[in-house]
Order: sequence, then structure tokens, then C-alpha cells
Amino acid sequence: MNYRHIYHAGNFADVLKHAVLARLVVYMQKKDAGFRVLDTHAGVGLYDLSSEEAQKTGEWQDGIGKLLAAELAPQVAELLEPYLAAVRELNPDGGLRFYPGSPKLSRMLFRTQDRLSAMELHPEDYLKLHRLFEGDHHARITELDGWLSLGAHLPPKEKRGIVLVDPPFEEDGEYDRLVDGLARAYRRFPGGTYCLWYPIKKNAPLKEFHEALQALDIPKMLCAELTVRSDRGMTGLTGSGLVIVNPPFTLKDELHALLPALKDHMAQDRYASHRAFWLRGETKTVKQD
Repeated sequence: MNYRHIYHAGNFADVLKHAVLARLVVYMQKKDAGFRVLDTHAGVGLYDLSSEEAQKTGEWQDGIGKLLAAELAPQVAELLEPYLAAVRELNPDGGLRFYPGSPKLSRMLFRTQDRLSAMELHPEDYLKLHRLFEGDHHARITELDGWLSLGAHLPPKEKRGIVLVDPPFEEDGEYDRLVDGLARAYRRFPGGTYCLWYPIKKNAPLKEFHEALQALDIPKMLCAELTVRSDRGMTGLTGSGLVIVNPPFTLKDELHALLPALKDHMAQDRYASHRAFWLRGETKTVKQD
């Protein structure tokens, strides 16, 4: 209950997560039928980067700050445009003060027929999130442990959806909870697209985590990872990853364009790297540098 995302809003991990989330939303909109985004650990929804908390760490300066200032190749700029356009819309006078959390970003990209269900357990954060979406009939905000929503709130009535699971990883066993949560959710909603976020840091059990996911025997799981610095002498976050279940068929190629650009623009030392690979499903192509 002590975690506050404001200290990390807009950092490199947010950039990866939100760039991919935006691509998933855009792909879902290729069909006219509406869909629902279920955000299990939603936070407050909108972050003031001028706040004391954000200024204390300044993590956004090495994340969205660098990306907005970067000169992007045309293909990369096109893929990032839905995400970056939302950030610019929140800062109409230029500069960078406000940054959208995943529920706000999803809502900004929606059509009339699309819907949001956002879960937040922390009482203060829930109140802020509720106020942000008050009166918005496209959004349902619930004070609930997000892990519980993977049972009670699936499948969505739209029968189409994106499930974003982005836990704070402040307790032991969160990698295992991700695997168990996905298994439970997939049984209820096998047709959904799932996006699971996880941290990369020294001694993280990534091999065991990936093997546990593979053992679920879910047909298609794509993985994207981005590290921005070496973990030598580091105890904190050096990278992050996403597991995408039932990914759009276009996403692998999009990642192979996006990940090198994100690495180049947000690298903090020469050990920065990226890779996109299949945990299950398509040919296990690996791209890394």
C-alpha cells in the first residue's frame, strides 16, 4: 500500500508499456465493434510531473522527456503517434507537465463504443481516479484489489477486450501472481488480449517466470523487453518487460521497429539492450543489441 507511481510516472518503463498499449488499442479499433480495457492496477490516472514527488526522482526526464525531444524515423514516429499525441494533448501550451497513466491514455484513444474498467485498491489513489473520470459514462472506476478483477470482471460483456496487468511489485511473489492471475483470467476469457508488465532488475527470476508462463500452454505469447542500463552495482530497476497474450499479428514487426528506437533514445549507458521474442506460438525470433 506504500507504492506511489507518481515517483516513476513517464519513466522508460512507462514509455514501453504505454507505447505498446496504444498499439493494442489502435489494432482493436480495426473492427467496428466496441471493446473494453480492464486496467487492474490503475493508479490515479493522470500525473503532474511538476509535483514534488515527480521532481524528487526526475525519472520522466530520462523517459518521455527524451522521447518527446527526439527526432524519430518516419516509421517509428507513425507507430508512436497515438501515444505521443495524447501526451501533447495534455500539454497544449508545450513543455511537459502532465502525463497520462494507462487508464487516461486508453480513454483518450477510445471511440464512442469503447469502454474502460479501472481498478485501484489504495483509498487515496482510488478517490483521485474516481474524480478524474467522474461523469464519464465510458469509464467504470472500482475500489478493488486488481488481482480479484481477473476473475470477477471477466469476460467483459463486449466479448472483446484488452486486460492490462501492471502490479507495483512491492511484495515478494509478484511474478508468481502474474502467472497465476493470467491462468485464472485466460480460463474465463481465452479470446482476450492480455498485456502483463514486469520489472527487470538484478537477480530477478526471469528465466523461471518465462518457463512458468510457457507451462500454461497458452497458444500465443509474445514478449518484449527493454533495458536502459547495466545492473552491475545496481539494486533498482534497469529494465522492464511485457508479455502480450493473443497479440495482434502486426505487433512483432512493430516491436522490431520500436524497440531499437526506444533503446537508442532512452539508453543510460552502453549496456542498454532490447529483445522481442515468442514465449509460445510463432517462430521464436529474437532480435537484440
